[in-house]
Amino acid sequence: MTLRRQIAAVIALVSCLVALAVGALVHQASVRQHTDQARKSAMAALDAALTGYDATGELGAGWHAAADDPALPAELRRLAERGRQGSVLGPGPRGTVIWAVAGTDGRVLSVRIDYADDERAIADLDRAVAIGAALSVAVTVLAGVLAADRISSRLRTAARTARTIARGDLDARIGPLGRARDEVAELAAAVDSMSAALRSKLAGEQRFTADVAHELRTPLTGLLTASELLPPGRPTELVRDRVRALRDLTEDLLEVSRLDAGAETPDLSDLPLGPLLTRILTAAGAEAELRIDSATVVTTDPRRLDRVVANLVANAQRHGRPPLLIAADGATVTIRDHGPGYPEEVLREGPQRFRTGARERGGGHGLGLTIAQGHAEAIGVELRLSNHPDGGALATLHLPAPVAGRSRP
Repeated sequence: MTLRRQIAAVIALVSCLVALAVGALVHQASVRQHTDQARKSAMAALDAALTGYDATGELGAGWHAAADDPALPAELRRLAERGRQGSVLGPGPRGTVIWAVAGTDGRVLSVRIDYADDERAIADLDRAVAIGAALSVAVTVLAGVLAADRISSRLRTAARTARTIARGDLDARIGPLGRARDEVAELAAAVDSMSAALRSKLAGEQRFTADVAHELRTPLTGLLTASELLPPGRPTELVRDRVRALRDLTEDLLEVSRLDAGAETPDLSDLPLGPLLTRILTAAGAEAELRIDSATVVTTDPRRLDRVVANLVANAQRHGRPPLLIAADGATVTIRDHGPGYPEEVLREGPQRFRTGARERGGGHGLGLTIAQGHAEAIGVELRLSNHPDGGALATLHLPAPVAGRSRP
């Protein structure tokens, strides 16, 4: 049940309970008032009848006065036989009446006052109270639903913005959400403040990464040049290998910083997928089994797609085991190795820089998959990482179809 329905249900329940309580109190007060008034009238009529009886020895014709009336309630008759007076609301020959009795000269004298008019008045009042209560409940519930809908709408707006922020758009803001200065507005302000703080911290980290990589680039270039001047030998090869690895890491860091900043725009065109993949794999020098449909045309940036596929193939070669299978079914490309597969944290959280996952996947800086994912997002390619049921890591690329009316190069 949604929050709006919960609030509406609680308001409806409370309104109904209040209406029932008020209706019961009004009904009891009305019955008590009419009954007390009828009793006073009956006792006054009894006094008048007794006065006439004492004066004339006969009962008057008013108030249905009678002696030893067979319809008289038994408990009231016993009260009169003990010489006491009393009254009671009970059944009469033609409906509910108020009986009043007194015992005198061994006889039970009684009068009765019709209570039908009082019953009708009570019933009319009950109907009026019921209608008023129903209208009050309806208005209260409607007002509660409107208020709950406004709160729910503001919370849904906040939730949508929070999900947008979670997807990486740190520029998204909830805003003031109206003029109200309540808890929802405070929540919105807190989320906006958190988003701004995350944006600032992430921008600082991106600048730091770019600055470090840029500052390292120049001395590494000089170091690589100097290593080429060293005399041949095993130590020289080790130095050159480490310098090249450090240079590649620096270039990857620069590429990650550019992807984070969104500094580059894709150059999209419609290209046949088969020849494009063949060219990419040939340039990468990958030993793989190809199953490619050369007739499929996709919209992509060939330079960025080259980076995505090459990084995924390099990751499979480094961490997986042969055979490496690359297949294209329509606009869907799959890259599968037969190694231990992707670690659970990679499948759960996605690629993370400087984290390679399980120890059995070997060394690395964790930047290859991060760069592949960044370029895939930039050209509208959906990249999914999973493990094949029969073993091995499986990367799936869903490429966009060509846009109608755009000419092929």
